[in-house]
Amino acid sequence: MPSALDLTADPVDLTAALVDIESESHHEAAIADAVELALRAQAPNFEVLRHGNRVLARTHLGRAQRVILAGHLDTVPVAGNLPHRREPAGPEGDVLHGCGTVDMKSGDAVFLHLAATLAEPAHDLTLVFYDCEEIAARYNGLGFIERELPEWLRGDVAILGEPTAGQIEAGCQGTARIRLSTTGTRAHSARAWMGDNAIHKLGAVLTTLAAYTPRRVDIDGCEYREGLSAVGVGGGVAGNVIPDAAHVDVNFRFAPDRSEQQAIDHVREVFADHLADGTLGFEVTDSASGALPGLAHPAAAALVAAADGRFRAKYGWTDVSRFSALGIPAVNLGPGDPNLAHRVDERVPVAQIREVTEILRTYLS
Repeated sequence: MPSALDLTADPVDLTAALVDIESESHHEAAIADAVELALRAQAPNFEVLRHGNRVLARTHLGRAQRVILAGHLDTVPVAGNLPHRREPAGPEGDVLHGCGTVDMKSGDAVFLHLAATLAEPAHDLTLVFYDCEEIAARYNGLGFIERELPEWLRGDVAILGEPTAGQIEAGCQGTARIRLSTTGTRAHSARAWMGDNAIHKLGAVLTTLAAYTPRRVDIDGCEYREGLSAVGVGGGVAGNVIPDAAHVDVNFRFAPDRSEQQAIDHVREVFADHLADGTLGFEVTDSASGALPGLAHPAAAALVAAADGRFRAKYGWTDVSRFSALGIPAVNLGPGDPNLAHRVDERVPVAQIREVTEILRTYLS
């Protein structure tokens, strides 16, 4: 039987209950079962739909605007940090520890709690809980909904429950992963002069990366900082062999005023000298566009007002990008310090869970 969730309980306790349902990417069935059962039983004003390991719910109250509340159900792999642990009087105050407390089961808990406790919302609401956000874009559950159930993603503004420490983080960076590869000639390392070492050829690529100066850009009062970084190196055959192939994986986090293609073209420009002679391979392995802040939209501006005017740029990619591409202003707002996401000591202040709940209760009321 799925775990029983009490959506009307303190959202802190609801967070703890969600955290204790292990839900690593590709293994979200149990938590989806629990969320579906709870919404069907405790949110009578919502139409509920199950789609794979995605749970969707929406009201039909005839309101002038529709607000989408979206959150992913999956986490990174557990690292000895389940079940949850609450530390009520630690050096950081009352804190909830555990995998997913920050990214992003506390945000999910806020959305679920509001769905069950908002008696007369000022807007129609759509809830979207989805799978496989923490891995490659092709598995992302929100992408499946966009392609197969597009009518469920129609709205005037979208709020992603990503961790933002309780303040609005607008837009998001885009991301591109590129593999730069070299080839050579294999030989016995005792006769190295007879080979051509592919790993050594990566030296110039790494030098270029180390010398790269990333751009900063201000958009709607939000400063986005770009970054071009090596995130993986591969190569080698054996301890006595000159390698004939090697590669470095590069991740470009780019500001949302660049398109995906412009970002990829920029990386090509950075390595143009290395690419010119044909000795360096260039393969785009993954990419996703960013999202402009969109804070000028009236619905987004009202949310900023409800959050006492606190906002900043979102570093990192989130699914606000998908909503932005659909023409829907979208922001990130959730409990938890994003710098603690995915860490073994992942933890969220209890006060932030309650604070975000009240910000959204004010806005949605």
